[in-house]
Amino acid sequence: MPKATYQQTLDNITTRPTTTLLTGQDLDKAMIVASGDYEASYNAHGIFEKMETNHETYGIILIVTGSAIPILFSLLRFLPLPTTATTKFNAWLVDPPAFGSRHKMPIAGLFHMPTRGQAFMILYLVAINIILSAVGLRSEQPNSFYPSGSSREIVTYLTNRVGVLSFANIALLFLYAGRNNVLLWMTNWSHGTFLLLHRWVAWIATLQAVLHSAIYLQIYVQEGTHASESKMNYWIWGVVATLCMSILLPASILPIRKSVYEFFLAWHVLLSIFTLVGCLWHILERFQRQWGYENWIYTAIAIWAFERAMRLGRVARNGVKTAQVTIIDEDYISVDIKGVCGSGHAYLYFPTLTWRVWENHPFSVASAAQAHREQPRALEHAVDIEKIGSTADSSESDSAERRHHAPVEVGLSFVLRTKTGVTKQLRGHASLPVLVESAYGPHEDLSEYSLLICIAGGVGVTACLPYLRAHPGSSKLFWGVRSQGIVDAMAPVIAGVEKEVFVGKRMSVPEVLRKELHNNGNSIAVLVSGPSGMADEVRCAVSEIGKRIEGVKVKLLEEAFSW
Repeated sequence: MPKATYQQTLDNITTRPTTTLLTGQDLDKAMIVASGDYEASYNAHGIFEKMETNHETYGIILIVTGSAIPILFSLLRFLPLPTTATTKFNAWLVDPPAFGSRHKMPIAGLFHMPTRGQAFMILYLVAINIILSAVGLRSEQPNSFYPSGSSREIVTYLTNRVGVLSFANIALLFLYAGRNNVLLWMTNWSHGTFLLLHRWVAWIATLQAVLHSAIYLQIYVQEGTHASESKMNYWIWGVVATLCMSILLPASILPIRKSVYEFFLAWHVLLSIFTLVGCLWHILERFQRQWGYENWIYTAIAIWAFERAMRLGRVARNGVKTAQVTIIDEDYISVDIKGVCGSGHAYLYFPTLTWRVWENHPFSVASAAQAHREQPRALEHAVDIEKIGSTADSSESDSAERRHHAPVEVGLSFVLRTKTGVTKQLRGHASLPVLVESAYGPHEDLSEYSLLICIAGGVGVTACLPYLRAHPGSSKLFWGVRSQGIVDAMAPVIAGVEKEVFVGKRMSVPEVLRKELHNNGNSIAVLVSGPSGMADEVRCAVSEIGKRIEGVKVKLLEEAFSW
């Protein structure tokens, strides 16, 4: 502890000091500071404060604009803009793939081509990070911190800048990743779009972290202090964080996500936790909360904690339920869960099915009310009115028929295609405990469109049903399926829906859309839910209609799980 305060020391000085403080000398009495030393020290502290202010300001710009842009662009839909102009804008600049004709279908099996709208947002995120990494870097010489010259000074400011921006991007990528992301509630952007942005921001944050680490490594090697610095705790924790981020990227590529999705989620969460811990202790060990860098990590932790708390709350609200599994055919099963309500889609946990009790999978809700199984006549009538041929390449077309109502109870029904993993394991169980995290996916209001066309493939029909039930105008379902079993199982649910069902036969999406547009006017909403190839075909067809046909009002919606 000092013997006296600075002010008390000044008050005790009665005569002007005559001794000049030399560089490296202890200040153990009143001395005169040389004008050159004073200027160097003044410059060092002054410019350092300005650079720190810039670093934090630019980090805030990243967070604010990364959140505000989706909100602002979503609000545009409430402006009274000409509908034909909006259709043209979406058809040229928003809906089509950025290049080529594939969006959901992966390119070379490695990545998805973003839509043009998504590409503009990605381009902004890349550009703003490059700009904010480079602007506002300024040297003040002479400088007591960097006596060797302005090059060393600017390089240090640059590495500190990209370090802070990496922290800001970590908070942003956690925001984009969550299925309880508040931006999903405030915008009409899909979870798939935010997941795509999450991956791009993760790349940016990782490159910034690697650059930050590499520059400091070079600096300390050149100055001969690497041997001592690398043994310090702050350095070790920084290495842990950068290494975890660098491992996360190649371990999260599309082929890995698709082939071992459950394991991908597990190590993704684990490495993310180590990244946060490493970043936090890197700062605390180095600066002991002096500059507030840790607040970026606290922000990321708060976002992640909110997301997990919301998940737990949704699960706890529904409690432990029993799932009844019914085999439809060799491709499909149905899962019925009584005592739960909701719409859109839900995440199901089957804790007794595997030792990985944390696993959960999203499924679209086929029905939120279940007919009593002991009254089969409802199903019989529904099957009768389908009038579907027995051959594998048949198609059927019908209009609204009279519905037969059976007593119902609250519950959720799901239709699942069994492939591998959990869906395949469910085939061996008649009933089992289930936790239901619901409900997600509020549906966009399409009432301004006179016609709703739903194009579905297989179990994708379940995502179309809420729209078909809610749409006040005309609606029609075009449904392609592999086998008759799922059609029979879904008959009670889609009874009364005007539809064409293609069993084992490929539908011509452009022909379907042209026909319906010709017969039913120029105001049409098109919803697609099905395989990747079908989704891309519909996307391109709708975009072409919007581009080429004058006076048409058309909107595209896509309901699909994003890897």
